[in-house]
Amino acid sequence: MILVTGGAGYIGSHYVDYAHKKGSEIVVLDNLVYGHAEAVKDSATLIRGDMGDPKLLDELFTQYKIEAVIHFAAYAYVGESVKDPAKYYKNNTVCTLAVLDAMLRHNVNNFIFSSSCATYGNPHYIPMDEAHPQDPINPYGETKFFVEKILKAYSRAYGLKYTALRYFNAVGAAPDGHIGESHDPETHLLPLILQTALGKRDSISVFGTDYDTPDGTCIRDYIHILDIAQAHDLAMQRLQSGGESAFYNLGTEKGTSVREAIVACEKVSGKPIKVKEEPRREGDPPRLVASAAKAKSELGWKPAYDDFEEIIRTAWEWETHRRY
Repeated sequence: MILVTGGAGYIGSHYVDYAHKKGSEIVVLDNLVYGHAEAVKDSATLIRGDMGDPKLLDELFTQYKIEAVIHFAAYAYVGESVKDPAKYYKNNTVCTLAVLDAMLRHNVNNFIFSSSCATYGNPHYIPMDEAHPQDPINPYGETKFFVEKILKAYSRAYGLKYTALRYFNAVGAAPDGHIGESHDPETHLLPLILQTALGKRDSISVFGTDYDTPDGTCIRDYIHILDIAQAHDLAMQRLQSGGESAFYNLGTEKGTSVREAIVACEKVSGKPIKVKEEPRREGDPPRLVASAAKAKSELGWKPAYDDFEEIIRTAWEWETHRRY
């Protein structure tokens, strides 16, 4: 049995659905502050609760005979982390310690961590590989970086085996549209663009048009959510078969600018999208593009979604037929 924390959230629910279809038995722990029970109702046992509650964790590890943990649970709004860092340090770091300590108490050694390219901070070079310096520029990125350091220490001291997956920009939805991206408030670019196409928003804001990029807008590496799910499955298989602890980037190794994303969304949706140009936001690097060679080589990871418009089509299907 696998315990998936935060399994009712965007990334977690897609992993749970993916793993369930492959026959994995899963129990999800989620406080549903940002998650959606509907996203996992057919794929896993859902326990509503706080991952920082040691008593609840002990009950779960005992009742369900947990053999491994995949840890998605985290607050993930960068701007909010700057305004309320205490909320992020407590939930993302302190509560993660509670999960790790419960694992130690119950002799569970395999841990997959949902990390982030935010641990790198501003890029020193492109594409960014796992050897890139880590110097996060906001509390959200720091919480992910702190947990990575904790994992190294727990591995040395207690024998914990871990894999940390550093995502770049997760996008898209299940192709049949039964689960997808649903945040409140929504801050991610692709759903904001598509919601503008649907008339749910008046316009899409483009923050900065004078960057040192071909069209002046920021470039990001967008990776389909199911490719991320696949990577977690492969990482778990590797740990369970005796693989060593490791860190991996997850990205397409391709950059797409904000303007290019808007044009692609217009093409897929068949609708015009009104753009509002805004000043740059502080802390937005011009380019963030991954090197994912290590994940491909060591995990055998082969992303299925290589075409950006195909990724958008899955997100468009979700946005036009939302279930929650």
